[in-house]
Amino acid sequence: MPVRKALAYSKRKVTPYTRKSRRIKKLNYVKTVPPQKIVKFNMGNVKKYKQGGFKNVIEIKPVINVQIRDLALEAVRQMLHNRLQNKVLAVNYYLACRPFPHQILRDNKTFSGGTKGERVQTGMKHSFGSTMGRAAVVKAGKPIFEIHYLNKKDTPFIRALCKSAVPKLPCKVTISYRKIE
Repeated sequence: MPVRKALAYSKRKVTPYTRKSRRIKKLNYVKTVPPQKIVKFNMGNVKKYKQGGFKNVIEIKPVINVQIRDLALEAVRQMLHNRLQNKVLAVNYYLACRPFPHQILRDNKTFSGGTKGERVQTGMKHSFGSTMGRAAVVKAGKPIFEIHYLNKKDTPFIRALCKSAVPKLPCKVTISYRKIE
């Protein structure tokens, strides 16, 4: 199934009734939930991170409120993780993907031209659409990805790595460094 452009879903305002609800069945418009595309949320040396062993942190944060598709998050995660494993040893870093894709994206399929549209379209009678993906809602200033690492000398490499990940995200982001005392 072809994927629509991120522009169709990267809006600032969240569409209502696009989460699966167990408590309030009346608001449960979504019948099927698409599978989760993000494989892992925590990578690297998780044990050392929980013990507070890493003192340097680089965060990727959006400038505006945005919805980010799980496909984009997974693409950035894979790229960051693979390059960190090759350059920095797995025991020397911790990579975390912070947002979780709860929002369910919908698509009301339509055909244009000829008589094909008559077979599929129901107009606005059933206009909710079918589910076709997931997205995470990220507020401005909240981290999308966090990279905790050991050696301060790795800062230029990790900062350049984060800059190369920016084109895969559908929004303007800031890359910030902080030291944990």
